[in-house]
Amino acid sequence: MPIITNIDVMLARRKMSSGELAEKVGITPANLSILKCGKAKAVRLSTLNALCQALDCQPGDILEFKPEE
Repeated sequence: MPIITNIDVMLARRKMSSGELAEKVGITPANLSILKCGKAKAVRLSTLNALCQALDCQPGDILEFKPEE
């Protein structure tokens, strides 16, 4: 899939655990894991908004497009 999620990178930069982020965003750790590994089919804008607020970043810091070769 050409959309890459950089949630792990942002977690490392913020020195935050996945569990802490899931709690701040209001989603389960299992759903956060699905987002982190790129297996999600869709992301709600409200979830993206909460992720950006919790990580103090922009959507482009979390989502990246890499065309398939």
